[in-house]
Amino acid sequence: MQTTSKGTVEIDYSVPSYYNNRELSWLDFNKRVLEEALDHSTPLLERYKFLAIFSSNLDEFFMVRVAGLLDQVKAGFNRPENKAGLTPKEQLTAISKLTRKLVEKQDHTFLHRLTPLLAKEHVEIVSISSLRSEDLAFLEEYFDNQIFPVLTPMAIDAYRPFPILANKSLNLAIVMEQKNGERAMTFPFSGKLAIVQVPSVVNRYIELPEKDGTRSFVLLEEIISHFIHKLCKGFIIKSVTPFRITRNADLTIHEDGADDLLHEIEEELKKRKWGASVRLEVQQQSYDEKVVAYLKEELEIHDKDIYYIKAPLDLTFLFSFCKAIQSTHEHLVQPSFIPQPPQDLERGENMFTKVLKQDILLHHPYESFEPVVQFIAQAADDPNVLAIKQTLYRVSGDSPIIKSLQRAAENGKQVTVLVELKARFDEENNVQWAKELEQAGCHVIYGMTHLKTHSKITLIVRRRQGKIERFVHLGTGNYNDATAKIYTDIGLITANHDIGIDATNFFNYLSGHMEIPEYHHLSVSPFGIRDTFIELIDQEIAFHKQHRNGHIIAKMNALTDKRIIMKLYEASNAGVKIELIVRGTCCLRPGIKYISENISVRSIVGIFLEHSRIYYFHQNGEEKLFLSSADMMTRNMENRVEILFPILQTSLKQRIKKWLKIMLEDNVKAREQDAQGQYHYVKIADNAIKINSQSLLCDMAYHSNHTGEKHTTYLSDLKIKLARFGYLSLFSLRKTIGS
Repeated sequence: MQTTSKGTVEIDYSVPSYYNNRELSWLDFNKRVLEEALDHSTPLLERYKFLAIFSSNLDEFFMVRVAGLLDQVKAGFNRPENKAGLTPKEQLTAISKLTRKLVEKQDHTFLHRLTPLLAKEHVEIVSISSLRSEDLAFLEEYFDNQIFPVLTPMAIDAYRPFPILANKSLNLAIVMEQKNGERAMTFPFSGKLAIVQVPSVVNRYIELPEKDGTRSFVLLEEIISHFIHKLCKGFIIKSVTPFRITRNADLTIHEDGADDLLHEIEEELKKRKWGASVRLEVQQQSYDEKVVAYLKEELEIHDKDIYYIKAPLDLTFLFSFCKAIQSTHEHLVQPSFIPQPPQDLERGENMFTKVLKQDILLHHPYESFEPVVQFIAQAADDPNVLAIKQTLYRVSGDSPIIKSLQRAAENGKQVTVLVELKARFDEENNVQWAKELEQAGCHVIYGMTHLKTHSKITLIVRRRQGKIERFVHLGTGNYNDATAKIYTDIGLITANHDIGIDATNFFNYLSGHMEIPEYHHLSVSPFGIRDTFIELIDQEIAFHKQHRNGHIIAKMNALTDKRIIMKLYEASNAGVKIELIVRGTCCLRPGIKYISENISVRSIVGIFLEHSRIYYFHQNGEEKLFLSSADMMTRNMENRVEILFPILQTSLKQRIKKWLKIMLEDNVKAREQDAQGQYHYVKIADNAIKINSQSLLCDMAYHSNHTGEKHTTYLSDLKIKLARFGYLSLFSLRKTIGS
């Protein structure tokens, strides 16, 4: 409601101009990732890694989001989506336009910004055409011995149709003529056509013998192109066109008719490599226009989905390339931060004894994930533990948690594990883990029909002195010891009686033996979490109208749910101060008069991937703070099993509030969204202290474990140091503190 000169009027919060389109907002996030490759304060090889992340992100975007829009167009669906009001065709057009700009920026960054800097460090990726005879001789021998035996040319003619090329594979389209002058006229060009796949089992870059202290590399596709005549004897090579196909990789799982979901997913995984083409990338420097026209027709792809790339195709190879360079150029890499022991645990302290005294709060990767691993390992070996129950969405390749669960089952404990087989792009891994856990004697649940179980929860049931004790771990991130070193997440280990009962009821609900339970403290989606958010926002509005102190802080990966956004708009219009930290997609637009002028939106993109979800409500001083596995996205509210859980201890609330305050003061890695939906780096005064929230949180974790000081005294002390010494990087600051 809004009061004007004409009285009180109803505000329509659903106007499309109040919203950002989800897909375009995601591309804007990937633009922020790309901008990290341009940040001079970031070590050079880390900047290359951001290019690789950008490329990997874009692959997944096309395989899932663009593929879904193309399916809608093919099905004749042309109604506007329900927030920003764009039809599927309009979205695809806008995506193509914006992606082209991003790809141009990616090319420029690789070729003109980073490559010259790497050359100054005596490392270069060179063109084969620029090599001297001795280097060519080296590569020819390498080609003959290491590459040639692996290659398989696939000729295309009346007897051999266009091959089915795997998703994300790098290929060479070769046009050739027989030396006797015979020509094939079945193509839009004169000559024969063959496809050679650049083998993924061979290293993408080949290092030349070092000269004058310079490390030089040649890309595999250039080597194959240069010596391709050896593979096509009797022919004259007319052109070689490097290209790459991206396919629809979203699985279509028929759960209702599936007697065995494990088998159904295994069958669908076989099809993923061969889905419909959604993008064609072509190497701009050396392509044949007629070949591209032929590929377009064969792949049934539109011009707007063809991208001409100046940089090498598929920059994800830069991940391994940086590792190869790191051995001789460690100064170009971000010094690794070692996660610190948690503030709430002493070294070697028994986990169960400690948790019975107080809740344990863990902040990864600033604090180590090892206590979570040890929590489950101790349970596996503790003779007093009767049962372990856990949900698994994504785990590491050599997961110590899986090993502990297997050992627990072998030790005779009741082990129940929900392994989510539908975790996108981890389906194959999870199918294998499910089989191995079953073989060890664990009871494995594959998930729930039509829902993904995305919640992160472990329940350990223990008997001590004849009484049952329940220990629960709840988290915002996966049980993955590898990603816990680079994703920011928060976990809670508690022996709270009511939360223990909630956890028991939750697992019974998952296993299918009871109706949706009533919970003491947990909110569970589908629908339950959204209902809780709506209720909390309504309460904040009511408190603000009475006391004028309404305040909401929410940190998440993405914000897309229209009902929640409309409720936040209502709260803003009532005067509630709302501070949002949204890493990626954000459909809400801040700063619109009478709609969202009391809302700010910031995104933090840094060395660590921001992944924690934190929801704070002032509630007139009776502060409520929640953590969750769920973002404020419709899929999390309606199509996933998620958990929202409260932080009950005041001291732990205060600690998380300080973390939020630091993030809200970030003026180095934070961008703010304006009323038009565009993001800009936070403006900073010339004399202001620069705050990089991730570096600052690293310092806090390090300092508290090396001086015994607690966070309460450390933050003010650190600000004094920052003011005294100017902005210092994480590691130079650490050196200053140590001295």
